[in-house]
Amino acid sequence: MMIPRIYQNLEEYLEPGKVLVLYGPRQVGKTTLLEHFLSRVSLKYRLDTGDDMRIKDLFLSRSLDKLLDYAGGYELVAIDEAQKVLYIGEGLKMLVDKRPSLKIIVTGSSSFSLSGQIGEPLTGRKNTLVLFPISLLELRGIYNNYELEKKLEDFLVFGLYPEVLTAEDKKKRIRRIEEIAHSYLFKDILEMERIKNPRILTDLLRLLAFQIGKEVSFHELASSLSVDSKTIAKYIDLLEKTFIIFNVRGFSRNLRKEITKKSKYYFYDNGIRNALIANFNPLELRNDAGMLWENFVFIERMKKRNYKFMVSNVYFWRTWQKEEVDMVEERGGKLFGYEFKWSTKKKTLKPPRNWKESYPEASFEVITPDNYIDFIT
Repeated sequence: MMIPRIYQNLEEYLEPGKVLVLYGPRQVGKTTLLEHFLSRVSLKYRLDTGDDMRIKDLFLSRSLDKLLDYAGGYELVAIDEAQKVLYIGEGLKMLVDKRPSLKIIVTGSSSFSLSGQIGEPLTGRKNTLVLFPISLLELRGIYNNYELEKKLEDFLVFGLYPEVLTAEDKKKRIRRIEEIAHSYLFKDILEMERIKNPRILTDLLRLLAFQIGKEVSFHELASSLSVDSKTIAKYIDLLEKTFIIFNVRGFSRNLRKEITKKSKYYFYDNGIRNALIANFNPLELRNDAGMLWENFVFIERMKKRNYKFMVSNVYFWRTWQKEEVDMVEERGGKLFGYEFKWSTKKKTLKPPRNWKESYPEASFEVITPDNYIDFIT
């Protein structure tokens, strides 16, 4: 099954004098998207991969003449897995400056953000697109609302990585998500940061997996793992940059009542979270359905904001009296509060009293399995 991706027509994002950078987590379909686009494009192109030693040697030479010869006669140059090429940023900058009409696409994993080899050299000379695991925004192009609702439990348990989503049965889904979680998840961190033992990373993520929707204390995590808080801070920063977890800070304009110092963390994919704790049980046999629901809705909304270019700041809100709003979006000068509830037994839920009193102009909405589709698509 070919799932139409949000950036199906990459040509829309190509501009003269700019490199189009497509990056994101491993195994989310960047190569497939690029190859599908090239199979339909009318431009004369060449496609190479960062695994090719000739390409590595070419950019390592930092020779403008060799780079111009390499791109000679082509309208489009595409390099897949470009994070494996040393000095790729400097080389692309030279090509863009000397041949601004040349269209260039490079794909890469989150190593780009860890190494900095793309960002600084191409400042002002790139457009960046981030591709995530499949979103419901994309699935809505092939399924109607009824079909999506029937698949909701699978999304919550197995996640939305392309190979997992298209697997034929439960056993294959589990095998594929475990392969991603245990073979690819830390690959960028291990390659770029020379961390020899990923055990602490795995144990840290397992602790975070049981704290979805809760404020996280670095001190408590450090104590549990017998390391110092600075190590926890470093590892969490790496896990954020490699699209494994997403950090949300507390919102406040009234510091005496509201909690702001701690963060909450969500997993970019439910399947990865469940693989880390080795639990693929159906929802009726779990006690964490509410966590899975909150994580799922939060991340799908994040994908929507990114894909639809919705400019906003995102927070959670909580008071010392334990009143809370799961997600706060600040956009267009307004506040929008959202509470995520798996149970639909309560038809209405009033906003917390202090939320209403402190921010009377803010909206408040409860997102449940009955009304979530429009919210995330």
